[in-house]
Amino acid sequence: MPALSLLGLFVAWELAVLVFEIPVFLLPAPSRILGDAAANLGTLAGHTVVTLRTVMLGFFFSVVVSLPLAVAITSSPRLANAIYPILVMTQAIPKVALAPILVILLGTNELPRVVVTFLVAFFPLVIAIATGLLAVPKDLIEIGRSYNGSWLRMLWRIKLPYAVPMIFSGLKAAVTLAVVGAVVGEFVNADAGLGYFIITATAFFRAPLAFAALIVLSFMGIVLFQLVAWIERRFFPWSSGNARPMVA
Repeated sequence: MPALSLLGLFVAWELAVLVFEIPVFLLPAPSRILGDAAANLGTLAGHTVVTLRTVMLGFFFSVVVSLPLAVAITSSPRLANAIYPILVMTQAIPKVALAPILVILLGTNELPRVVVTFLVAFFPLVIAIATGLLAVPKDLIEIGRSYNGSWLRMLWRIKLPYAVPMIFSGLKAAVTLAVVGAVVGEFVNADAGLGYFIITATAFFRAPLAFAALIVLSFMGIVLFQLVAWIERRFFPWSSGNARPMVA
């Protein structure tokens, strides 16, 4: 059904362009986009690899930072009160406005783009992990304490397994937002990547190539989302159901 829905969308798009005779620089037909993308396949693939690398780096660092930060927040109310305002502030700042400042601070290299990607992706992941850890029933915590379970043991055996569904919900949101963050970074500072490719294509009124890059970005987000979902189904099959893991 998803494939048929996409096919129907592209067919309707193609017919609308033909019937209403929409100029190519305003809205190119899917056939024109496909043809121009095939003619520039090597260039498009090179920019895709650059963007994918930025996405994966930003996503990786968001996971590395978010998990211990969420654990720290849920372990101490005082620490949570101290950290939450900073987290909200980092999320409230528009990343498009922050990106030029990061270029000044970090230089005209890939690092500012990775930092922007990280900042876009990590906030929802922190919130999701913290919510999952706080959702553990008090009865399970009391049982763990009654068996003299240490804080680390209860975290590993009770809290994290119970929070897995929320953790993967955050991972799915973060990996798609990482694509957005990477493109925002490339709009501000880049000499390669799909964001840079869109800017250069639109500057020369090559709308089919710009739409081709948009479609590639969409499929990149879909593939990464489905990859995270597959990892969840493969290694945590109970996560998407109503059953909860066995904790001990």
